[in-house]
Amino acid sequence: MTAATHSTLFPQVPDSADAVLDGLDPEQREVATALHGPVCVLAGAGTGKTRAITHRIAYGVRAGILQPSSVLAVTFTNRAAGEMRGRLRQLGAGGVQARTFHSAALRQLQYFWPKAIGGSMPRLVDRKIQLVADAAAACRVRLDRGELRDVTAEIEWSKVTQTVPADYAPAAAKAGREAPRDPAEIAQLYAAYEDIKRERSVIDFEDVLLLTVAVLQDRHDIAEQVRAQYQHFVVDEYQDVSPLQQRLLELWLGERDDLCVVGDASQTIYSFTGATPDHLLDFRTRHPGATVVKLVRDYRSTPQVVHLANGLLAQAKGRAADHRLELVSQRPAGPEPVYTEYTDEPAEAEGAARRIRELMDAGVPAAEIAVLFRTNAQSETYEQALADAGVPYQLRGAERFFDRPEVRKAGVALRGAARFGGNDSLLDDAVDLPSQVRAVLSGEGWTPQPPAGSGAVRERWESLAALVNLAQDFAAAKPGATLADLVAELDERASAQHAPTVQGVTLASLHSAKGLEWDVVFLVGVAEGMMPITYAKTDEQIEEERRLLYVGVTRARERLHLSWALSRSPGGRPSRRPSRFLDGLRPGSTATTGRAPAGGAGGIERGIPGTRGSAPRRVQRTPARCRVCGRTLTDAGEMKLMRCDDCPSDMNEALYERLREWRADQARKSGQPAFCVFTDRTLMAIAETAPDDEHQLARIPGVGMRKLTRYGADVLAICAGQYPAAGADHD
Repeated sequence: MTAATHSTLFPQVPDSADAVLDGLDPEQREVATALHGPVCVLAGAGTGKTRAITHRIAYGVRAGILQPSSVLAVTFTNRAAGEMRGRLRQLGAGGVQARTFHSAALRQLQYFWPKAIGGSMPRLVDRKIQLVADAAAACRVRLDRGELRDVTAEIEWSKVTQTVPADYAPAAAKAGREAPRDPAEIAQLYAAYEDIKRERSVIDFEDVLLLTVAVLQDRHDIAEQVRAQYQHFVVDEYQDVSPLQQRLLELWLGERDDLCVVGDASQTIYSFTGATPDHLLDFRTRHPGATVVKLVRDYRSTPQVVHLANGLLAQAKGRAADHRLELVSQRPAGPEPVYTEYTDEPAEAEGAARRIRELMDAGVPAAEIAVLFRTNAQSETYEQALADAGVPYQLRGAERFFDRPEVRKAGVALRGAARFGGNDSLLDDAVDLPSQVRAVLSGEGWTPQPPAGSGAVRERWESLAALVNLAQDFAAAKPGATLADLVAELDERASAQHAPTVQGVTLASLHSAKGLEWDVVFLVGVAEGMMPITYAKTDEQIEEERRLLYVGVTRARERLHLSWALSRSPGGRPSRRPSRFLDGLRPGSTATTGRAPAGGAGGIERGIPGTRGSAPRRVQRTPARCRVCGRTLTDAGEMKLMRCDDCPSDMNEALYERLREWRADQARKSGQPAFCVFTDRTLMAIAETAPDDEHQLARIPGVGMRKLTRYGADVLAICAGQYPAAGADHD
């Protein structure tokens, strides 16, 4: 890692207030020096908004204008809050509170509860879904898993928009929401949910905001105490505030206007949760004398990526579009975005995995590559394709880094070594911090070379390797740092959930990718019905889908791949078309909603047999239907079994066990995790169908042409009651 990279990760504290302003562009400097009165920063993607507002706070603190303890900086994720606290410390502004709305409100609620309400504060529940299930049971309403999630989302929306159960139906109709059940029934479930919470003396995350608002509204003495503590507020991602969060902010402020908000209406993608850009767009109306600064210099993406992003917004409609920011790239030119059409979704996933493998072989780190999709249900296809290609990956939104068992164990080992290092033979030959960390983590499973393949073993190694890399960066930035210093750094990061980079390709939904960036981004499933999503009906919903694609495009620094499939399943009718949002932007298309010209002209690659960018020819399959009840299958796991989860299984248990034994043997020989041979679901599907020939075997989802060629003879022999020849290898 270069010295420049080290200084970025662990920069030196500026020696004066003026030094805090060094390196800012003119607009960022204008933000940093606007310390009084209402300030509105309109910041496009990649324009350094976090840099601008952290330097603003630090400059105010270092110049003696702001007291650190009087500043409350509010953002929307723990990760962003942790990053902001870290930057402020490096700028010499430690002591500034940087929190999410929920974290700040919870802290105040816990402190004031005995005074405002008395007694013990109710327990905070992490997840609502079980309570919603209990409410449904109390109302004698049967909800499946999907409906439980949908009803939970409606309850959350109701609470952040301050809608009580009795008002749900008219409020949902007014907002244009398509209720997953009869609105009266949802109102009944919502009321039962609130009753159950009261009976069990628990509260949810929305209650934290609602109760804090209630306390501040009803108890003027407490409100004044909070206002005496915090006199200066900064709100990041202001386009995402809900009416409830805005009300809390107003109560924190009182009659004052010492507020700085930062946002971009073109990145409003959480309207379904109650977020609205109106507060950002109306800021100057509410504060006529506000200082307004626009940040449009894009330091993240190449001109080619920025050109596509600007083109997406140029076709947008509505109020947010009227306030769009035209980005200007500050980076050297890069490659043009690549557009690829595939015959079906599995071919699209295999094509993306193949390109990623090529990029990694060419030296692109896996951690600098992301695959972004519209819905989480698309993930499994790409997990399987990447595993088949031997590409390590991490699923965004899965278990937090510092919550992983191997990371917790590593932390205990490092803490013990820091405390009793002199008595640890592992550390005898370790002369510096990185070698000490490697020595300790070698006892936890870290090795200089990664294990073959992917899966759980590789994921554990990647977690430990991330800690080793962090130790190297930390030691380079802080010569002389001890193991105890590193443990303190890890504790700080764990409390902020500021995880080091894991060396794996990121799989993430477009919503969860907000705020992140990579060198290479694959935007997959960019087809009508998925982007925009089928249930986006109104003009406002369609425009939010456009903004979601804009967010995805602006995650890419250098390379951008966009792809779509003509059908969902192999053999399906090729009825899909590329997203309307690409009309007039991708080569060979025009700015209309009609069918774009077919063919590969002007840079569009065709992922069909016999043409550039083609995927291997696959066995044709019919659309997936349950072989028991005949229902069309949409869940990826059910599609592998070719039946609904609820339908009876006729699996041959003995055959399943023989297949598992064979799979374990193949995994051992190839040095890769067992699921890279076949997943459990695929083995179950094979054991249920007991195929007689290659044609039947190839029809089972999860058995692609590569696996059919490599393992087909063995699997068919096992299904026929025969075992493959002893010692047979399939390299």
